[in-house]
Amino acid sequence: MLTSDARLNNDAPAAAPASVPWTAHAIARDGAQTGPVTRILPEETAVAIVCNGTTVAVMMATPEDLADFATGFALTEGLVDGLHQIESLDIVPHGTGIEARLWLTEDRAAALTDRRRSMLGPVGCGLCGIDSLEQALRPLPVLPLGGPVIALADVLTAPDDLRRHQPLHDATRATHAAAFLRPGTGLVCVREDVGRHNALDKLIGALAGAGLDPATGAIVVTSRVSVDMVQKTVVAGCPVLIAVSSPTAQALRLADAAALCVVAHVRDGGCTIFTHPDRVADTA
Repeated sequence: MLTSDARLNNDAPAAAPASVPWTAHAIARDGAQTGPVTRILPEETAVAIVCNGTTVAVMMATPEDLADFATGFALTEGLVDGLHQIESLDIVPHGTGIEARLWLTEDRAAALTDRRRSMLGPVGCGLCGIDSLEQALRPLPVLPLGGPVIALADVLTAPDDLRRHQPLHDATRATHAAAFLRPGTGLVCVREDVGRHNALDKLIGALAGAGLDPATGAIVVTSRVSVDMVQKTVVAGCPVLIAVSSPTAQALRLADAAALCVVAHVRDGGCTIFTHPDRVADTA
């Protein structure tokens, strides 16, 4: 069994800094140059997910929490059904990027031979490189009805609470975040990345490593709700997805069919519950 400590050790020492300083020239509104300024920028690098010696995906990501990223990606993309199917994980820096090397159990390695997926995608899209429409709109399980009900008050305060737990965004103003909201407790885990779907994969990987069941709470994200965000949330088994921005129509169709509650436009004291409002209390 891959433990949380083992996964954290794979990220140490750090493969690369998550942010870097950059000297630039500031220009005032009147066009006057106000002199050099130092800005902190988020770093991104090519990260290859390598399973049993075969590269299955290459994505641009923030080079921190990469063990969480690799395990989360393996879980949400169906490479494994649980951490017990990952025998080892190593984070290996190279001159041109970083490899997250996973060694899967024999049955999952055999299943990989049936997948024809080679991905090199920008951080804005979680579906780049999919080789068929069928894969892009893969069938999703239906989440169990019942389960935890998220208080409306917790929904409305979650994005502001998340904003207070984004140190990389504070430094760079250029990253997304994903968090897990546990009813009655608040946010218990946060992950950041330049890519919204990367942040979500990191979060799901961190939850798995910590033994936290996504079915017991809600996922909160700083981005829009697209098809890939719904897919990853449902595959992780989380019944509620909370976002500050808008969903796409196709994402809502998938969420509705999968019994996922999508709450979006959470800002200024209000929100819009698009699907399965029964998962949020006090919505009448």
